[in-house]
Amino acid sequence: MPLNAVPDLVRRTVDSPVGPLVLVASATGLRAVDFGIDPRRESIPVGPSAILDETERQLAEYFDGERLDFDLPLEPEGTPFQLSVWQVLHTIPYGETISYGEQARRLGDAKKARAVGGANGRNPLPIVVPCHRVIGASGALTGFGGGVPIKESLLRLEREVVSCVSR
Repeated sequence: MPLNAVPDLVRRTVDSPVGPLVLVASATGLRAVDFGIDPRRESIPVGPSAILDETERQLAEYFDGERLDFDLPLEPEGTPFQLSVWQVLHTIPYGETISYGEQARRLGDAKKARAVGGANGRNPLPIVVPCHRVIGASGALTGFGGGVPIKESLLRLEREVVSCVSR
């Protein structure tokens, strides 16, 4: 394969407690988790994939409260700034939240909270890369690609698991 060739992508739809999730992977990494089919991905064929098998398994464990962190090969596509924003998301512990301002501070510039929010909104790997753990400075559940009710559901699941573990 030429060096600049893009690996073939495959997709799969899986059921979850927050509705259908469409998973997209290359031969080497998970590229996307979508809440329902994204029209841009309809042309990606449904097909077998060890990465999608493992993603489906780990998502099921997450929703069952048995998995706190994902261990998957990830291939998010984004700008260098977006990739740095998404990297910070991995540092937010399960069951905890931070504000967009705090995420910006962790990146080195508290004034970039709005830009951080925009980058989080473009996170192609929600749940796996936990952008749902970022909330407004007031504590409000603002913005989420799957909708605020799904964000609320994910945070509730994590709080319940943490409270059961700490008993």
